[in-house]
Amino acid sequence: MIATARLRRTAVQWTTLLPVLGIIALAFTWGTYPPGWVVAVCAVILAGAVLSAVHHAEVIAHKVGEPFGSLVLAVAVTIIEVALIVTLMADGGDKSAGLARDTVFAAVMITTNGILGLCLLVGALRHRTAVFNQSGTGAAFGTVATLATLSMVLPTFTTTTPGPSFSGSQLVFAAVASAVLYLIFVMTQTVRHRDYFLPVRRDGGAPSQDSHADPPTRQAALFSLVMLALALVSVVGLAKVISPTIEKGVASAGLPNAVVGVVIALLVLLPETIAAVRAAGRDQVQTSVNLALGSAMASIGLTIPAVAVASIWMTGPLNLGLGPTHMVLLALTVIVGTLTIIPGRSTPLQGAVHLAILAAYLELSVTP
Repeated sequence: MIATARLRRTAVQWTTLLPVLGIIALAFTWGTYPPGWVVAVCAVILAGAVLSAVHHAEVIAHKVGEPFGSLVLAVAVTIIEVALIVTLMADGGDKSAGLARDTVFAAVMITTNGILGLCLLVGALRHRTAVFNQSGTGAAFGTVATLATLSMVLPTFTTTTPGPSFSGSQLVFAAVASAVLYLIFVMTQTVRHRDYFLPVRRDGGAPSQDSHADPPTRQAALFSLVMLALALVSVVGLAKVISPTIEKGVASAGLPNAVVGVVIALLVLLPETIAAVRAAGRDQVQTSVNLALGSAMASIGLTIPAVAVASIWMTGPLNLGLGPTHMVLLALTVIVGTLTIIPGRSTPLQGAVHLAILAAYLELSVTP
């Protein structure tokens, strides 16, 4: 009876109402080109749905513990992100040939430099140094670097097909390799070496979960799981609704079309960013790292197979190869990220360096 009463009280909170409101707004605006004031309302609802998603993700994480909580949020966001990318590619024709590449690379740069750098900076400023398990973090970062290179660097140098694209067999290889590596990593993270991805204690003791509060009931966790799904659907769906306005704004400002992918990635990754920064503030930097690198890995490991399958019925080109500027930024990210991970602890300087790389990426996206 007590659990039922708590669940009823939860059902009328803003964290429940906003995802439902987002779904209603999505139902009325999907497939339309709404006027400016409707876009503004959708943007406000989207922001509220982001905060709601963070709340419900933290409830689930508290119930299932790490690294499962981070994995749930990363995979949920990425699955819906993939659906958004495929939908936009199907609607965009030739002009969306590089949308998957631009969005995935933006997600990689935002997660490995933006989210990671911000969390290291927050964790180090609040607790003098940010500590994490270099074994699990190194494995995750190495997988991200490999997936990014196989999927977005190699297409620029292959000669079977013209342009920065794979041939059919090469695309199948990249899709299978991405999916297999991602699945192996998930098994490593959740089963075989789960201890490598648990929050680290400064005194060297056993990792601790949020012991200051009782975990939610099973009913509450399942309710939050449903609300998380609704919130993420509304976030990504409303991002699709306002994307024509974004595209028009980008075009009218004379900016490159790749900026659209950056904006989409920024919107979609907002829930993970907020959740990761809050975890860093609680001195659980490993949780932040799990979110950041898990999101980067899922973005590649799930998007590349999805667009490979979608390319069967899509007639337009699929450009996955990065240009020289982006390859330099990716190489710099790999080098700096490796040096950041090796010690297993970080000062504010490392966080600032990663944020500087993200700032360079954003600047060069606007003015290539």
